[in-house]
Amino acid sequence: MSFFCGIGVCHGCVQPPLNVRACQHIPDATPAAVPRATDIVVVGAGPAGVAAAKAAVAHGASVTLIDSAPLLGGQYGRQAIDSPYVGVPGVQHLPNTVVWAIEPGRRLHLLSGPLDAPNRVASVLDAPHLILATGAYDRAIPFPGWDLLGVHTAGAAQALAKGRREAIGQRVLIAGTGPFLLPVAESLVSVGSRVLGVLEANSPTRWARGALTGLHKIPELARYAAVLAKHRIPYRTKRTVIAAHGIDRVTSVTTAKIDGAWNVVPGSEQRVEVDAVCVGFGFVPQLDLAVASGCLVYKGFVRVDSAQRTSVAGVLAAGEITGVGGADLAAAEGEIAGITAAGGRVPRAALRRVHKGRMFAEALARAHPVRPGWRSWLTPNTIICRCERVVHDTLRQAVDLRGAADSRTLKLTSRVGLGRCQGRMCGRAVAELTGIPDVVRRPIAAPVRLGELSKENRHDPGTA
Repeated sequence: MSFFCGIGVCHGCVQPPLNVRACQHIPDATPAAVPRATDIVVVGAGPAGVAAAKAAVAHGASVTLIDSAPLLGGQYGRQAIDSPYVGVPGVQHLPNTVVWAIEPGRRLHLLSGPLDAPNRVASVLDAPHLILATGAYDRAIPFPGWDLLGVHTAGAAQALAKGRREAIGQRVLIAGTGPFLLPVAESLVSVGSRVLGVLEANSPTRWARGALTGLHKIPELARYAAVLAKHRIPYRTKRTVIAAHGIDRVTSVTTAKIDGAWNVVPGSEQRVEVDAVCVGFGFVPQLDLAVASGCLVYKGFVRVDSAQRTSVAGVLAAGEITGVGGADLAAAEGEIAGITAAGGRVPRAALRRVHKGRMFAEALARAHPVRPGWRSWLTPNTIICRCERVVHDTLRQAVDLRGAADSRTLKLTSRVGLGRCQGRMCGRAVAELTGIPDVVRRPIAAPVRLGELSKENRHDPGTA
């Protein structure tokens, strides 16, 4: 499966050799100069980060905006690689730059340049005020065959379509839950894929219960419905992909009807020939930098007050790391964070937009839950941790036979979560399968080479 969003890593290349070409799209390999002084540092150039930067500049602050991608927009506003560069007026934008670590006191350690380049430049930047807008990445659910070439997360498929104008396949099936499946279908047909269907694991009647909170989304949903109708793409509910088949790459999948708990309805299985499949089961907030900064995390998200302040003085957060709710909510939170960091007064209209957005996010979560029945799709040999090739049976033995009762012991006895992604993709699934909470403590927030560490200039902050 190709993954994942954020962490300074492209959607297709965290685990070579799958789609390693996806990281070779950076159009400009020349690192931007890191400023010696700035009032506010914003990490993440999606809707939240861009809105924060604009608001802070409008209130007289100097702003440095850092992002791992070459262009602004994040996943929602992802631009094609041949798009003309567009920055934010008055903002120092550092593209192709990852924050791989944060020290106490808001000291950021940066690496600038394409991820696969041998000459990335290390630097250090101190942030008087820090706004974290690091977003989220695809939530992956393991199932038999999900490690085959041609199985992608929905976000990875969309990133290749929007960023490179590249189709992941000619016969593609989309499965999972949530409205994000619809823009993914739109992106795929725009680059020539034949989308065989969109399989929504939940029931659309759940939306009716929160209809009033989603009225503003009706025009957008109508547009997607028109796309599905135009391309004759069937939309099926209470059905999903439970297995992928193939030798070197996926050639077919098994779909099945599922009940309200996501258990397979016996006799409903169907085999569908594909050359690619993309699955999306919601999103996981990218918390590495927030946790490293000492921010309080509550129920899986960074806790903030009405002004987007975290529990750490001088650190604010906005967007999906405070709660997954879409681009409109992220932008509203980003605006508030930028105004707060710049010392301005937050307008009531912005607060109302955030309140409305959070109500919609809560309705979204209720309408598209991930139910525990997915565990019944697994076989003893189903790979759970892709990086270390840990199968379901090995995971169960670590708990049942070796007595693993905490995250550290589980990793040492099974090697789950010890690979390159450090449990970012499998951590939540492992927690649900074992009952052992996934502990997010990753001081290294992005892949970094030992040689790059040795070259970092620690004595002259702000020097690239």
